[in-house]
Amino acid sequence: MAALLKRVVTGTNVQATETRDSSHIAAKKITPMRVLVIDGDRLMRWAVVETLRERGWQVSEGADARDAEAALRNTSGPFDFVLLDCQLLDSDDLSLLASVRALSPDSKVIMMTAFETPDMVRDALDLGASSVLGKPFDMETVHTLVGQVQ
Repeated sequence: MAALLKRVVTGTNVQATETRDSSHIAAKKITPMRVLVIDGDRLMRWAVVETLRERGWQVSEGADARDAEAALRNTSGPFDFVLLDCQLLDSDDLSLLASVRALSPDSKVIMMTAFETPDMVRDALDLGASSVLGKPFDMETVHTLVGQVQ
């Protein structure tokens, strides 16, 4: 019986499959996930962007609602994920989440907030967010959460 071992190494763009009964290894190119990170806090945005890029993901970034909407309108293809801060200079409610869902309905949206309340979480989930991540958070949490939402 040929048992298959399948390994995907995060941070690479190659998926390898090997059978135990032979030394045949087939490799195929897989497309890295595309992520948009919107956060007005430059240091927080940099940390999230670098964490995801180190994992091999294609990351675009912006600081405000205008950047988010421009990125979603001018992209060559849909983003797999949007990590979106709730409190931006030009948007401090969930209206941007509604716009993101309308502009990119297939993208999964993870809200980030330092102002998490049960009502805010419920409203964000009702508007289509996949999850809400309270700040501050560990960068490994971002990687884990994105993996769970996939």
